[in-house]
Amino acid sequence: MKTKNLSKILLGLSVLALTVTACTNDESSGDSNLQNANELRMASEIDNMEAVLEGVIIDTYENQESSESRMAGAPISSERQMDCATVTVVMDVNYREITVDFGTDGCIINGHFLQGQVIITYTRDPDAQEVLINYELVDFYCNLRQLIGTKTILKELSNDNGNPQFTHTLDLTIIWPNGAQASRDGMRVTEWVEGLGTPALTDNVFEVTGYWNAIFVNGNTHNYEVVTPLRWEVPCMHFVSGTIQADWTNFSGVLDYGDGTCDNQAIFTLETGQVFTIILDY
Repeated sequence: MKTKNLSKILLGLSVLALTVTACTNDESSGDSNLQNANELRMASEIDNMEAVLEGVIIDTYENQESSESRMAGAPISSERQMDCATVTVVMDVNYREITVDFGTDGCIINGHFLQGQVIITYTRDPDAQEVLINYELVDFYCNLRQLIGTKTILKELSNDNGNPQFTHTLDLTIIWPNGAQASRDGMRVTEWVEGLGTPALTDNVFEVTGYWNAIFVNGNTHNYEVVTPLRWEVPCMHFVSGTIQADWTNFSGVLDYGDGTCDNQAIFTLETGQVFTIILDY
């Protein structure tokens, strides 16, 4: 399946794996720190998987709309093969149901191993300023992690700033191969602020706002809220600026992505004033 446009962009719009280390002479405190670090890793994996899912949904929608616009008045195949995924389209007046099937054997899409199906539905109206895209996951796995959920992405052709915007309502459950489980809810808003309408991808810039939570089976919760918009410039793999207020079960703080420099570091400042350098993994 082709996911080289918005999917590549959205894959970068995630708070990726955080490397956190802690030393202590107290065994119970050490266990707690280990649990915190493990949950941070799991939460960051959820961020990445959400971005992969968004990329599949939005790119599928954009490809379908582009195909219908180019072939207006011409017959469109109801089933087609795109790389290793099969895309089937059911059309009824202006209603569209698109099934993206990665199969049980799976597909490698932008370095991620995907299995199962994503079913996307929406009402087609080329003149509409907003389009509500619904999706359902059927036995869907990302890198052997199962994602369970049925939610929506609202596409706005032009927001208050005159820019395209995608609002993803989050409500997912993730199950790891070892049986660990977490749920995620919230809302993430992605605004396309620079580079719209140019042929190159390298001048595209996006800003992300919103809030999201992670709830683990042991009752621990992670709450995130964007304080200043997270800025992502396409040539960079990570956010170059922006801040997130992070509240976890045992501690809170602010994650700061910096002053606009493209690097793999962020600064985490605990509410106690302690400052840590966070290394962002891919």
